[in-house]
Amino acid sequence: MLTLKNIHWALPDGEEILKGIDLTVQTGKLTIVTGPNGGGKTSIAKLVSGLEHPTSGEIWLDDVDITDKNITERAKLGVSYAFQQPVRFKGLTVRDLLVLSAGGELPEDRLCSVLGKVGLCTKDYIDREVNGSLSGGEIKRIEIATVLARKDRKLAIFDEPEAGIDLWSFTGLVDVFERLKKKGTETLLVISHQERLLNIADEIVVVADGKVRAAGPREQILPQLLADEKAGSCPIGKEIQGDE
Repeated sequence: MLTLKNIHWALPDGEEILKGIDLTVQTGKLTIVTGPNGGGKTSIAKLVSGLEHPTSGEIWLDDVDITDKNITERAKLGVSYAFQQPVRFKGLTVRDLLVLSAGGELPEDRLCSVLGKVGLCTKDYIDREVNGSLSGGEIKRIEIATVLARKDRKLAIFDEPEAGIDLWSFTGLVDVFERLKKKGTETLLVISHQERLLNIADEIVVVADGKVRAAGPREQILPQLLADEKAGSCPIGKEIQGDE
């Protein structure tokens, strides 16, 4: 279980981005954080992963206070993070990256399974460098595959996993999240405003202007979001952006 207690975070110039976030993400459930652009969704993901440090407040993973732990320490505790804009690694192949993510050698059938879940053919990608030759959509799918390759995941964070992914691969991605939910063994936190993902969420949290504006079961929150969207005030994406 992931717990954020009264989290505040400000930019170096003093602008406050998060203004007292309280959030609980239950193990075995898919929790989606949604809301308008600039509202603080990605900031939450970065704080939980350790890329940023809160100005004040506490972050707990089960019974461990991880507020002051660095990225490496959090990774050892089972925290995985898929970036909204993945990093490229010149000289490192897809195989290398997946093996590093898994913390040890991966058999070919496991490599095929992980890449297949994100819509990539193993023979076409496994020995390619993770560099500028890959499109934005391809690098995004490889990034998600690195999270799936982790064997010791306790918390998986996906920041807008739908960005840059084609329709066929997105359908497969939805299936991946549904399977992860059914396993019920890890904490799943997804940043998204894509309606198809919201439709499979267990819990939905709406963040706007640095605060939690609504939170609860999908059945309670989603109808209101859809009603607001029809009124022109809710940023739920229905269209899938094509691969770059």
